[in-house]
Amino acid sequence: MQIELIDISESDIETDALILPLSEGDDASIYKDINDSLEGLIGDILNKGEFEGKEDQTLLIHTLGRIKAQRILLAGLGKRRAINEEKVRRAGGSSFSVLRSLKIINSAALSLRYLDSLGISPIPFLEGGMLSLYRFERYVKKEPASSELSRVVLLTETKADLLDSIRWTERVVDSVNFVRDLINTPANDMTPSELARIALSMANERATVKILDKEDAEREGMGAYLAVSKGSSEPPKFIILHYRGSEERPLILIGKSITFDSGGISIKPGEGMEKMKYDMAGGAVVMGLIKLASETGMPLNIIGILPATENLPGGHATRPGDIVRTCSGKTVEIINTDAEGRLILADAIGFAKRFDPQAIIDIATLTGACSIALGNEAAAVMGNDPGLIERLKRIGEVTYERVWPMPLFDEYSEYLKSDFADIKNTGGRTGSLVTAAYFLR
Repeated sequence: MQIELIDISESDIETDALILPLSEGDDASIYKDINDSLEGLIGDILNKGEFEGKEDQTLLIHTLGRIKAQRILLAGLGKRRAINEEKVRRAGGSSFSVLRSLKIINSAALSLRYLDSLGISPIPFLEGGMLSLYRFERYVKKEPASSELSRVVLLTETKADLLDSIRWTERVVDSVNFVRDLINTPANDMTPSELARIALSMANERATVKILDKEDAEREGMGAYLAVSKGSSEPPKFIILHYRGSEERPLILIGKSITFDSGGISIKPGEGMEKMKYDMAGGAVVMGLIKLASETGMPLNIIGILPATENLPGGHATRPGDIVRTCSGKTVEIINTDAEGRLILADAIGFAKRFDPQAIIDIATLTGACSIALGNEAAAVMGNDPGLIERLKRIGEVTYERVWPMPLFDEYSEYLKSDFADIKNTGGRTGSLVTAAYFLR
């Protein structure tokens, strides 16, 4: 998509659609000149309640040649006192989605008049808009689109800092869509070997990639990781990406990378199992972050670790009751083979400690108990560094990728006591969210 800054009035811009943001209860006064050119049409629409400015609300108006823009799209921001970057981001997503669905829109222009009056940058609007245009259509036979939204103009004077922010946002959206493509690719194509191949393609002068095969993992003593892989004919791949943008101690990002999770011998219900291709989302996010860091030259030292494998039943599959040894030397009694994420992450964390990291952050679709506890509005965050947890919480509020701290009380160790090994991999349904993290602790 081409994004431009043009210092021109709303009435004079030639475009397929002119986007005018508004909040609840607003009248047409801020867009008085445009309203006058349309013979009071915007005011009439607002007065009659056809458009109320609610969150995610849009309304398309044909201008019939009364201004140079062929259409106006009113975009709702919600209650004025509650407008924040996330509300603006959502408005951008709603607006671009509507324009894309028309299939006749090539260009759009965004008026900054109202956002400027609120002291809000247009960047969240653009970010939400560009993210909303994503589609995964690799496996769909479709006719070429007659038209698509390919040019967006911001009606403002050229500003170097705004241009820099736009370029940064484009990079972010590109990396997010890279992650989405990885996650959406079906497991018959997105195997551990394919994930490793894509990781190797990311190597450059600042980023190195190393792949540990099954034999390498055996030499490292990764018995927990390998136990998960035993039921699959697909070989496991332990992927290590290292981006060196500084000489400081590394920040290690570990991403759960189960490319398909059937639950193993403790097999999941059939309904919805097709979604288990998403169980490598944590690893995909780590790859996307390193891609972004490498392309933008972030001054960071990041090591990404992806313990990639499938979790399937089979003649060689790990059984409930089996005991395995992690690379740290601890033995684990496997009670449920569907609690496999913590097994591969335990060996990934044990492996990561050799790098003397400043911090280890694990990103994982570790347990469905998280959505039971917090719904879809936040991810759980647990750890042994309260300061880092608080920083992640603050960052989550800014980006609206919110996290919520959960406890790791010492009493949870009782849930994981085994009669036959140092620890068992699940303590049952009670406290299953926190005991997953306590296991890793």
